[in-house]
Amino acid sequence: MKLGVVGLPNVGKSTLFNAITHAGAQAANFPFCTIEPNVGVVAVPDERLDKLANLYQSKKVTPATIEFVDIAGLVKGASKGEGLGNKFLSHIREVDAIVHVVRCFEDENVVHVESGVDPIRDIETINLELILSDMESVQKRYDKAFSMIKTGDKKYQIEADLLKKILTCLESEKPVRSLEFDEEQQKYVNGLFLITSKPVIYAANISESDIALDINDIPLAKKVQEYAKNEGSETLIISAKTEEEISELEPEEQQMFLDDLGLKESGLNRLVKASYRLLGLISYLTSGEPETRAWTIKDGTKAPQAAGKIHTDFEKGFIRAEVVDYEVLLECGSYVKAKELGKVRSEGKDYVMKDGDVVLFRFNV
Repeated sequence: MKLGVVGLPNVGKSTLFNAITHAGAQAANFPFCTIEPNVGVVAVPDERLDKLANLYQSKKVTPATIEFVDIAGLVKGASKGEGLGNKFLSHIREVDAIVHVVRCFEDENVVHVESGVDPIRDIETINLELILSDMESVQKRYDKAFSMIKTGDKKYQIEADLLKKILTCLESEKPVRSLEFDEEQQKYVNGLFLITSKPVIYAANISESDIALDINDIPLAKKVQEYAKNEGSETLIISAKTEEEISELEPEEQQMFLDDLGLKESGLNRLVKASYRLLGLISYLTSGEPETRAWTIKDGTKAPQAAGKIHTDFEKGFIRAEVVDYEVLLECGSYVKAKELGKVRSEGKDYVMKDGDVVLFRFNV
């Protein structure tokens, strides 16, 4: 799964990306220092893996991962090709969800492409460009569908009606994700690859001095939270500069640093977890002496399709899944003991996987 990290120039987008991935994207005090998207794959924090690995004496631990893409800064007029607009928009269409970094700090040493710091103006600048880009794309599809209505094929009327609904939404400067669709309509909308249909996390980037404050005492971040709530999106309060400093420390030093700041976990861990939830993903687990591993699946995935994540043969020749809950397995102390106590279930092809299932798939090809 891909998440695009976006924002106006100099809002802390690339600084945050550096902290997330250690990829070293250039973070300079001028617009467009990120031209080609930098890509980094990061682990989804999961304390269950180490506990399982200890239980099985696993030689290797492999966590689930999310791919973050740092996309070039956007400016007003991007939908018409201003700045790096066209390049930006093509890259953002390829991601599954968006992390929208918003500047919520004052710093006279960091220039702003607009006059002064105003997070809501910045959000609306980007959102409007994305809406305008989607409008252009949908209008072309609508014109084509409308011209085909005369053939008498009812599918073109249905398509035109749906596209008109989307156009009306965009023309009122609202994102497509604010609309509701039935299952068949949603499949069609997914095929349009509209930017404003993608889910969003607003990352309110605050100054290091504001970390210990309650959000109600950070007026700019509070505005972002209220805006996101009205839109049905999530907000994450984060200090990109602090996160970059934390990411440069050794693991044991990181925890000491967090303790000194009075934080339970890093903002990056919270961002990764929130992103995982945003995409409706869960993890099932496999464990043995060679490896303990988390496998990423969509919530609602059935056992054969989950098995196919490991290998296509597992899905083709699926017989059954031997499943035990992670917590139950730890309580029992071993898989053998869990089986003796009747805690290991034999599930068939209609079983819907749950987060934290520890699974052994039986298959025959």
